[in-house]
Amino acid sequence: MNAEEIRQIVERQRAYFATGATLPVEERIHSLRKLQASILKHESQINDAVKADLGKSAFESYMCETGIVLSEISYMLRHIRSYAKEKTVYTPLAQFHAHSYKKPSPHGVVLILSPWNYPFQLALDPLVDALAAGNTAVVKPSAYSPHTSAVIGQILAECFPPEYVATVTGGRAENTALLHEHFDYIFFTGSPTVGREVMRCASEHLTPVTLELGGKSPCIVEKSANLKLTARRLVFGKYLNCGQTCVAPDYLLCDASIREPLLQEIRREITRQFGERPLENPDYGKIINEKHFRRLLGLIDPDKVIVGGESEPENLRIAPAVMDGVTFSDAVMGEEIFGPILPVLTYESLDEAIAQINARPHPLALYIFTGKKSVADKVTSSVGFGGGCINDTIIHLATSEMGFGGFGESGMGSYHGRIGFETFSRTKSIVDKKTWMDLPLRYQPYTSAAEKLVRMFMR
Repeated sequence: MNAEEIRQIVERQRAYFATGATLPVEERIHSLRKLQASILKHESQINDAVKADLGKSAFESYMCETGIVLSEISYMLRHIRSYAKEKTVYTPLAQFHAHSYKKPSPHGVVLILSPWNYPFQLALDPLVDALAAGNTAVVKPSAYSPHTSAVIGQILAECFPPEYVATVTGGRAENTALLHEHFDYIFFTGSPTVGREVMRCASEHLTPVTLELGGKSPCIVEKSANLKLTARRLVFGKYLNCGQTCVAPDYLLCDASIREPLLQEIRREITRQFGERPLENPDYGKIINEKHFRRLLGLIDPDKVIVGGESEPENLRIAPAVMDGVTFSDAVMGEEIFGPILPVLTYESLDEAIAQINARPHPLALYIFTGKKSVADKVTSSVGFGGGCINDTIIHLATSEMGFGGFGESGMGSYHGRIGFETFSRTKSIVDKKTWMDLPLRYQPYTSAAEKLVRMFMR
């Protein structure tokens, strides 16, 4: 799709939004139900596409992709009428007699740029929030997940006319053309490098943005933790989708006194979850493409690998790997890993661990395993991060009751549930002043009596 075709899509969406067709709440509900029905109809096709792109099993595809989108739709259908209502607020006595209220309104024409690692979920989850809020939307899936992008395009074309929701496929040229257009809101999920470019382009039109980025999310294991359960939940979160998860535990930071028993439990858990030969496990996925496969191999130091790390270049698969004796100066600690490699570092005191994390860019997620509430409270209060879990990994993003988003270098803004509705809305503050009374105090000429009354009203 060329730049002129993209420009026409944006113009048609702006014209369609101007008709007010997206504003009635019942129409928004109808749109969400159509999307819900289409997803259910194409579920097996979605599974096949995600399998082709990332090697995910049907179970994992539903758990981490389709099911999350369907859950967000169901949540919005239950709450949209409440979220879209005008909310009356207190009116100061100085404004007597008037009615003050907040009116949620859609931004207008929204651009959603989604990544390849959860190609279905991260394209349609924000779309659900955008439609619930009353916007039109252009969805740009990643070129790295072409099979899923094709299914997304099919589903959205089946549900909506392009002037309401359009899918733009392609690569860098299409991304560039889209970012040169004037949107009313941009929602981007991806790397910090691309996020900076999105923000730079958005600034040309003063377009507000949400940036869902990434970073090196730490997992602290304190000495009072249940090591067996810690290993089980850590292995699940780290190697889900072959580690290609923005909130995966990027590295393990454990108390030096429990290092050996913890590593033993991690070894056992990798075997228990993936088998003696993970590369023969049909439910274990693959790296998205050869570029990222080669990058990941370059981060593995064979001298520090204590578990796994075997690879299949022909299938772009790397077995779950654990690297011990890692320091912050190692190559694997120089960038977000985004793959099935777990570096293990140790600390002597919890204050040292906190200082090490705070000395680096703010992570998207943080995980703390501990048997002491005081330790959990100290870590979650002292470290800056987007979201996270105590004694688990990953699951904080799977609820519509809490917003999900980054902080500082890991992003800005959030979505899911009410917060997602608010992200794709702007709130108009309105005072409806009645006409049957007009207090003369504010008008010139000013008098000392009027000043006394104003001072009384405004204290």
